[in-house]
Amino acid sequence: MPKFLKIYLPPVLLVIALFAIWQIYVDVSAISSSVLPSPTKIARALVNALPEIWDNTLVTLLETLIGFTVALILGFLFAMLLDNSLLAKRAIYPLLVASQTIPLVAIAPLLIVWFGFDLLPKIIIVWLVCFFPITVGGVDGFAGVDPDAAKIFRALGASKRQIFWKLRLPTALPSLFSGIRIAITYSVAGAILGEYAGAQKGLGRLISLYARSFNRELVFAVVFVTAVFSLLLFGLVSLVQWRIMPWYYQMRQFKK
Repeated sequence: MPKFLKIYLPPVLLVIALFAIWQIYVDVSAISSSVLPSPTKIARALVNALPEIWDNTLVTLLETLIGFTVALILGFLFAMLLDNSLLAKRAIYPLLVASQTIPLVAIAPLLIVWFGFDLLPKIIIVWLVCFFPITVGGVDGFAGVDPDAAKIFRALGASKRQIFWKLRLPTALPSLFSGIRIAITYSVAGAILGEYAGAQKGLGRLISLYARSFNRELVFAVVFVTAVFSLLLFGLVSLVQWRIMPWYYQMRQFKK
């Protein structure tokens, strides 16, 4: 069996089995569609509303990508700052941890009041969601650099820039990408949370509208699109990591 089938076939078969069980349960129990619509009804609703859903998906995609990009840049820079300054790490790191105790569901309406219904408050929410895991991943990655290896580099006459690019960054990349993969998954939920609090367009707004109109099929359809959307972004990040770090995957394969 080809390697990619060994990796992707089991989860695909599991998802198909779950949808089949879902369909059979709805048919056998005769449960009302207003409570739990069947996968076939959800699929039909998705096809019929696809133009509207796609138009709103593009808005959510834009918010997600902008917010994630800002979080990636600032998170990486903050990770470098905290790694190079013990004072900054002692002062800022506890505040980063404490910031994660604040519920975004309470902040989102305030951002809508302050910045309106445009893209900015959604971008800020995505940034807030993504910034912490990226920063922590970077900090842990830089902290994992072998001090003896750095001493050897300095003994061989390597400059700080060469040590960073040849040793510190490659060592930090696996941990950094772990944070990035977590962040890109959370980013979609952050954008939808912001839209749900108040927006002119977006998947979160559609979920709110469909829920208020008791259209369960379309609510499930948008949730399905959101899940697919998140998986595609996660796969894209994994592909980028594979392209940047082929040596890492070769090492993991060797260990197996």
